[in-house]
Amino acid sequence: MDDLRIRDRNSLAEQLAAARQRIAELEATLSQLEHRDPLTGSLLSLRSFRAQLELDVARADRYSRPLSVAVLDIDRFRQLNLDHGYAAGDAVLMAVGRLIAERTRMNDLACRMGNDEFAILFGETDGSEALEALQRILVELEDLDAGSVRGVGVSVGIASLQPGQRPESLLAAAASALEQARAAGGSQAAVFAATPAVATADLAELRQGNVIAALASALEERDRYTGEHSESVVDLTARVGDALAMSAEEIEQVRTAALLHDIGKVGVPDEILHKPGKLDEREWEIMRQHPVIGERILRAIPGFGAIARMVRHEHERWDGSGYPDGLTATAIPAGSRIILACDAYHAMTSDRPYRKAMPHTEAMAELTANAGSQFDPDVVQALVGYLFGRRQAGLAAV
Repeated sequence: MDDLRIRDRNSLAEQLAAARQRIAELEATLSQLEHRDPLTGSLLSLRSFRAQLELDVARADRYSRPLSVAVLDIDRFRQLNLDHGYAAGDAVLMAVGRLIAERTRMNDLACRMGNDEFAILFGETDGSEALEALQRILVELEDLDAGSVRGVGVSVGIASLQPGQRPESLLAAAASALEQARAAGGSQAAVFAATPAVATADLAELRQGNVIAALASALEERDRYTGEHSESVVDLTARVGDALAMSAEEIEQVRTAALLHDIGKVGVPDEILHKPGKLDEREWEIMRQHPVIGERILRAIPGFGAIARMVRHEHERWDGSGYPDGLTATAIPAGSRIILACDAYHAMTSDRPYRKAMPHTEAMAELTANAGSQFDPDVVQALVGYLFGRRQAGLAAV
């Protein structure tokens, strides 16, 4: 009987010990969850971030050490949810959080502040150093794969700690810089300065415009036909984009991609680029690399991620027989589909060293005949409709 009681007591003691261990594990898990953002899992909760920000700001101010904060906001996130669904939006948030966690240093802290807004605390880092780090992150985000979404544009505001500044004021300065980045068109980073946002936006637009102009000029210097051809395609793409009810911002991106869609040809040897006759198979293999080269050139420019993707895929065909990736139908960026059709029409109706220009009516017939195989049928319908209307207006004027 005594042995039985001893065994019962031992069994009960073991069960109690196991229960206490399980409770301790659950408490640790709950404590961990309290400090982590529940959606991303890889980032701090806003509460934990704010607590650490208080400590780090006080320490940096006391010892006169540099410290910077960045606030990041996903561009057009509401529209992304409407276009792809809320599950896709959550997938994007998790992917962005994961990339931020992977691309920041161990001593940096990051959190999700709101629905589509993130914050990063850079210790021992001034504004220019934080800007350099974030520009690298922006370029990677523009090529991010998150389920049905490819590429994410993010606007960033950066502020550096000033003597005596409180955490709330530092975050407010970063938020102000974020508004400057948004006003400048988004998909870029801005460092807080005591200048009006409009002036900053104008400066950013000027810089981006200078980059586009410089690239277009380099393309025309390399091959005058290609440069002039690209400029002629730009207006057509804008007209088609408008007919397809694209937003003004989307149309501007397509226009830029159309202007620079052949920029990769700067990497094609002269003997192939300027060959007066038709190219052989080896030469075509080299020529077919120009969209990939173009993407690499544009991918290095912050804010050009969407444009770089359009340029890479502007030779993809609706039926999947194009290059470089063999994408099909709506997997091809809409801008690329528009550029392909407009590019083809302009090429068919232009004189080349090895052939004469095709009449307008024959080019229209070619577009229609290849809708659903080479071209997006909706794009062809919009392009043919515009060309027909322009033709009729021209005849009426006569």
